[in-house]
This record gives sequence, structure tokens and C-alpha cells, in this order.
Amino acid sequence: MVDSAREGGAALVNIHEPGVFEGVLGRWPVLATAGALEVRLAETEWEVEAAQRLRYEIFYEEMSAVPSPAMREHRRDFDRFDDCCDHILVVDRATMDDEGQPLVVGTYRLIRDADAKRAGGFYTAGEYNISRLLASDAMGGRVLELGRSCVLKAYRAKPITMQLLWRGLMLCVARFSIDTMFGCASLHGTDADALALPLSYLCHYHPMPEAMRVRARPELYVSMDRMPKDAIDVREALRALPPLIKGYLRAGAQIGDGAVIDRQFGTTDVFIYMPVAGMDSRYRNRFGAAK
Repeated sequence: MVDSAREGGAALVNIHEPGVFEGVLGRWPVLATAGALEVRLAETEWEVEAAQRLRYEIFYEEMSAVPSPAMREHRRDFDRFDDCCDHILVVDRATMDDEGQPLVVGTYRLIRDADAKRAGGFYTAGEYNISRLLASDAMGGRVLELGRSCVLKAYRAKPITMQLLWRGLMLCVARFSIDTMFGCASLHGTDADALALPLSYLCHYHPMPEAMRVRARPELYVSMDRMPKDAIDVREALRALPPLIKGYLRAGAQIGDGAVIDRQFGTTDVFIYMPVAGMDSRYRNRFGAAK
């Protein structure tokens, strides 16, 4: 079934105005709608598992990630962080899944400070040394780790699904008074030499400030400086970047030092750092950050 949002004709409607959360019991967790699509926070075990099934379909079946035996048995992507964090879902209310529930077509995983404490740390700390970033004198506020972002293939052709995910994300930023977002973002493939152009572009054009620059763990560190800056074709480098990373850069993201090869997922990861106050005003206004 095709609805107007998937055709690009539906307007995105806020359920919550940025920074306004009165009446939350009756309206939270639905955050915004566009036609038959809505973005919401997962509240039930079924909703979390639906996000995990979507992640499995995309990461392990469509892409080249290697599941654990337990993941393969349950056909879900899961780890110790899933029970401690928030899951943003984009749901198509006009299309049912195999269990007769509205189809989950996009998801984002958000880990706040308190979530990380319960989970024993942030996911990103497995690849990057983020201790300096998290130091109170460097941060001075609340942090939010972004991860496990994905959209069902049939819903990627139009931008509304990702726009809804961003809307939900920024409403959560406002709701929880987040000052800084960070996380790992991936380029497809594990051959750093084949990714020399986009990695070098990120390294030379979008580095984090030296004073708080995050560096890949020593045993995992892969240099991103694989081409001199004057040899980079910026247009080609941007063309080689995944849409999600390009979106982060447009919003004002900066990149840490060193890439990490993730052989389970068949990707090369980079560190994304995005202070909310430094976000491009167009993104703050468009997607509803109220700080």
C-alpha cells in the first residue's frame, strides 16, 4: 500500500511543539506525523523487538554484517544496550507487518547519560576513547549517543522517513535538555585504501577541536589522513559519503581522529561530534531543536 507521505506529498505535523511538553501523558510518545507515517518512542517490548527485526533485516540480510548464533535464531539485532536506551521508531500505520501490527520502517537508538550508567558505558567507547569528551570541564552539559540508524529499503526513495527520524531526535534533544550528540557513523566496506577519498575529506575538512578531539582506541586506530588536502576532489568526496554522514555534516557535525574497521558489520566507522548549540540554524529550525 502506498500513502501520500511515501509519495512525498504529506506535510510533517508536530504533535509536540519544540520545548512544550504539557499534557504529555496523553500525547507522548507520538512525536510527529506525515500522512500515514508517525515517529514515536518505543514503549513496549514488542516495539523494541520490531526495531531489532528491522535492524537485522537491513544490517544482516541486506548488508554484510555477521550475526551471532542467537541473533540468527531470533532474526533480531540486539546487544546489552537495547534494554537501557530509547528507541525512536517511524511507523507506517497504513501497512501491517506479519503480526498484524503497524510496520516499523525506520529507527534510531538513543543512549543518554543515565542509560550509559545502567549499561556499563556508551557503545562508542568500544571503538573510541571518549573520556576527554565526557569530562565535565570539556562538556558542561548532557550528552546523547546516536546509533543503529536505519530505514527500510522501500522507504528510502523519499526524504520524509529520515525527516521524521530527525524530527523525533530533535524533539528528544529538547525534551531531555541535551547539549551534545555523538556516536559512530559508518562507511560501507572494510578497505581503508578504497575509502581514501571520503576518509581524507572528513579528516581535513571537518576535524573536531583539538582540545577535546576524540581518538580511536590505539589497537583499532586506522589513519584517515590518506591523501593530502590539496589532492582531494571535494565534490567527489561528498558523493562518496553515505547520506547519513552528509546529513550530519550539513547540520554542523565534526569528526574524530582515526577510523575503526568493524568487521562484524563490514563497515569503516568514524566518530561524529555534534554540539547542539553549534548546529546549523536551518537544521535547528527545520527539525525543532529548542535550546
